[in-house]
Amino acid sequence: MIGDVLNLNPYLYLLIPTAFLMGSIPFGLIFTRNKGIDIRETGSKNIGATNVLRSAGKMPAVLTLLADFLKGAVPVFITGVMVETMTAHSQTPEFIIVSQDVWGGIVGLAAVLGHMFSIFLKFRGGKGVATGFGVVIVYSPVCGIIILLVWIAVVAISRYVSVGGIAAVSVLPLVYLLLEATMVKIIIGVMLAVLITLRHSSNIKNLIAGTESKIGGK
Repeated sequence: MIGDVLNLNPYLYLLIPTAFLMGSIPFGLIFTRNKGIDIRETGSKNIGATNVLRSAGKMPAVLTLLADFLKGAVPVFITGVMVETMTAHSQTPEFIIVSQDVWGGIVGLAAVLGHMFSIFLKFRGGKGVATGFGVVIVYSPVCGIIILLVWIAVVAISRYVSVGGIAAVSVLPLVYLLLEATMVKIIIGVMLAVLITLRHSSNIKNLIAGTESKIGGK
C-alpha cells in the first residue's frame, strides 16, 4: 500500500521542497532586525522565540513563535487538503488514512528540517520546537494538545524552556502508541523526537554543567 500512496500524484512531491523552503525562512532574524540585533550573535545565538524574547523583547518573540508555528502548520494543512481531494472518490478509507499520514508526515518533516538547516543561513537554524508543534497540531490535533500540556507542565516546574521542549517531543511516540495511531505516525513521531532532541544537544550540555538559562534569566 505504501508504494501506491507514494505514487498517488507526482504533484505531491513538489510539497516537500516547498515545505523545506518555508521552514527555512528565519523569522527570528527578520523580526529582530529593526532592533539593531543580529539574533545569531546574541544570547544563545539561536533564531528561535526563546532567544528572541531574551534578546529583543516580547513582541518580536511572539511574532517569531507564531511564524515558526505556521511554518509547520501551513504545509501540513495544504498537504491534507490535497490528499483528501485526490483520494475522496476513488480509494478505500484505509488508503485515505495512510495517504494522509505518509504525506503529512513527510511534508511536516521537511518543514522542520528546513527550520533546522535553513538554506538562508548556510544550513544553520533553530531547534524546531515551534515548527514541530505546528506540524503535530495539524497532523494529529489531539496529540498536539497533549504534548503542549506536557511542555507547559514541565516548563512551569523546571523553569527551563529547553527541558519542556525535550520532554514534549520525547513523549510524542508514546502518545501516538497510546492513541493507537498508525505505524506511519509512530515512525514520524520517533523521527521528530530524535531530530529535535539532537538539536538540543548544546542545551543538554548546559543543563549538565548548570549553565542553562531559566525563564526570566539572561
